[in-house]
This record gives sequence, structure tokens and C-alpha cells, in this order.
Amino acid sequence: MQTNIRNAPLVLVGAGHAHLVSLRHWVTQGYRAPAGSLMINPEPQAWYSGMMPGLIAGRFQSEQCQVPLAGLCAAVGLELVCSKLSELNADTGLLELADGQTIEFETLSLNSGAAAPTPFEHDQSLQLLGAKPFPGFIHQWQSWLSSPPRQLAILGGGAAGFELAVALRISFPDTLLDLFSSRTLLSGHPPRLARLARARLKHAQVTLHENQPIDSITDGQLYVQSSAVLQPQAVILATGTAAPAWQRRCGLDCDADGFIRINPQLQSLSHPSIFASGDCASLPDTPHSGVYAVRQGGVLGDNLMAQIKGTALKTYQPQPSALALLACADGSALLSYGSLATEGRLAGKLKDWLDLRFMRQMT
Repeated sequence: MQTNIRNAPLVLVGAGHAHLVSLRHWVTQGYRAPAGSLMINPEPQAWYSGMMPGLIAGRFQSEQCQVPLAGLCAAVGLELVCSKLSELNADTGLLELADGQTIEFETLSLNSGAAAPTPFEHDQSLQLLGAKPFPGFIHQWQSWLSSPPRQLAILGGGAAGFELAVALRISFPDTLLDLFSSRTLLSGHPPRLARLARARLKHAQVTLHENQPIDSITDGQLYVQSSAVLQPQAVILATGTAAPAWQRRCGLDCDADGFIRINPQLQSLSHPSIFASGDCASLPDTPHSGVYAVRQGGVLGDNLMAQIKGTALKTYQPQPSALALLACADGSALLSYGSLATEGRLAGKLKDWLDLRFMRQMT
């Protein structure tokens, strides 16, 4: 029998985009969480992913890219608990934290993010660094600044891989940089955007390897179709999102990849008192992208309050198209919307304006 179980009417796990927007929404609406409610996050601040490339390129300072959580939580009646979720039992309503605490909840909201997947075999002969979660990546990047690596391989041909590659060129002008894409570069975007990105990578002296999925890492070498292609000092994984292990065993209805299946009200399909949003969740027509998570935040904030009060929930409708802005490290950006694509300083100014506005709203 467990002892010292802490009871909480509402628990928010993770300070992702959706939760930050929810809390800001509560502030503007005058909502307060029930007494004893908690926000659980590993660190006392949240990193804003949209400004990470600018930080690496030296355009922003760390403090500009962080949202301090203590004040925001206090403003809506949440106690901030700096710890990491280790286990969730959806059937019993219990959370186990890395610091040993056990919490029993009535309503739970998960916006706990995801990690970078490792879709190949490796013998641990090379350092693998996920682009997510951000605190771990930033810590390693900072340590490299004093002793730059000889050669880095970046795996992932999406927006994150591209932005990291051109930003790392600014941080490490003498490091050999190779970007590997398992398909064509930016395959989910308009072809013109990919052409613009290839030109940017060439200008930054980043070697691009398209349609070359890594099969394995053995004896410090990357292998494609059983042939050794590179022997870097470290590998950065910008290969999408992977569900944490606890999600697969927590008792929630999850998809084949371990992400929590939710309805348009952002509730778990199997446990309606549990909400999920952002990268940890699975909802049709909703990619794992900060743009979509931000849009979920307002609906989530209203629905958590409605769940507590026993009133009707709102429906989240994902937008059919989303504006994509890819930072290019020099203050310019690539832009796409639907089938359109362009680049330039104006796109960069728009990205900076949107990012800095978001941060002002959060602080």
C-alpha cells in the first residue's frame, strides 16, 4: 500500500506551447485553478523552440528564449513542482515523479513533449544528441562552444534539421557539417522551398545527403545500405518525434507509435478526465508542430476549466494549412504557405516579430 500520496484536483504535466498558451488564457480570463493544483515540469523555465535556431546562431541570448514559470503559475493558482514524470497509471489516477513523489489527480493535462527517435541500430560508439528535449541539447551545444567538434552529422531532412544545420555553421565555422535526409529535403513542403533550402545549405557549406536513411552506427561510422559513409565526432538527431516509454505502458489508448489518441476536445479517447496536446498527442490532421500546439492552447485552457466545472467542452479544429517560417541564421527566413514559397529579410522580420510577440505574451 502506497503512503504519502499527494492529492491534486488538477495537474498539468509539461510546460509546452499548449500549456503556456492555456495559462496565459487563464490570466486574461481571470481563471484560477482549484486549490492544490499543480504544474509539473523538469525545469523552472520553459524553452521556446521557435527561437532555438536564433540562439544557436548568436542572434538571441538564452534568457530571451525562456519563459519563467513561477510567476505565470502563481498568477493562476498553480504550484510549480520541478520534477520529471516517471510513470502514469491512467486507471488509478496516479502519477509517479522522478523525485519520488506520488500524486493522485482528478483531472490531468499532458503537454509533455516528445524525444527524438533513433530509427536505426547503434553500438554507442558515437555520441547521439537529440534536438529534443531542448535543455539537454542546449547544455551540450554550450559545452561544444569551448571545444568545437571536428565533424557533426545532423540526421533529419525536415525544418528542424535544416534550421539546426545553418545555425550550427555560425556557431562552428570550422566544423565539417553533414545533413542526412531519409527522403528528399523538406519533403512535406512545396518543391520551391526545398530548392531554396538547398541553396542555403550550399552557401553555408553544409554537405547534404538526400534519400540516404541511416541504417546503423558501428565502430563510430554511419552506414547507409550497409556501406560506411561518414565518421563524425557526434550525431544530432532531428528526426521527428518519439513517444516516451511511460506513454506506452500508462493504460491510455495510444496509436501505433505510442502517442496518446485524443478527440477534438483534446481528451484521451479512453480516459476523458485526461487531456493531451502537442507532441505527446495523436489527432487526425494535426502534425507535431508548435504552430498547431499554440492553436490548441486556447481550447485546452477553456476545456480544463469546463471539465472542472462540469460544463460543455469546446472543439479544436486544426487549420488546413499552416504558415512555415524557417530561420536561416542571418536574420532572413524561408517562408511557405500552402503551395507558395519565398525567402528573404522580410520573412525573417516576420518570424522574429511573431516569436518575440509570443514571448512578450508569456512574460
